[in-house]
Amino acid sequence: MGKSPNPRRYERDEAVASAKLLKTSPQKLNLVAKMIRGMPVGRADSALQFSKRRIANDVRKVLLSAIANAENNHQLDVDQLVVKEAYVGKAMTLKRYRPRARGRMGKIFKHFSRLTIVLKQKDYSGDISPMEAARLAGEMAVVSPEEQAEIDAAAINAAADAPEADNDAAADTAAEGKE
Repeated sequence: MGKSPNPRRYERDEAVASAKLLKTSPQKLNLVAKMIRGMPVGRADSALQFSKRRIANDVRKVLLSAIANAENNHQLDVDQLVVKEAYVGKAMTLKRYRPRARGRMGKIFKHFSRLTIVLKQKDYSGDISPMEAARLAGEMAVVSPEEQAEIDAAAINAAADAPEADNDAAADTAAEGKE
């Protein structure tokens, strides 16, 4: 007899957080939002933490809230989250006045904004490791200690094999030079 529930607005591998009344203009907030679009959440958090803009702290709070929503409500892997969307909208505008000369007044508009951040879980399925996928995509990735140990072992083995080949090649070239 009751209403059917609203359909989910986002995919199953997405999480959302928003803030409704941020005390800054949408234009200024969009500069900070543009900075984190498409970034992995670790890099986005670092970028916001060390940004000199005042509103970056509030954007960081919304980002951390979206991360918490992804982890707790949707059981997504935090290490694979990427900022899919970060969009800004207008909220209310307070209209204030300042007395000016000859009985006139000057208008002052105090703008408020709203921010919505959508996170998506990147799936690194296939033959390549998360580190390799990140290198190909040009992004940083968080690698588990086991994978890092495998990568290090492969690099050590490759380095151990390389000097022998170099020594053999150097000996061959030296022998050719003496003849």
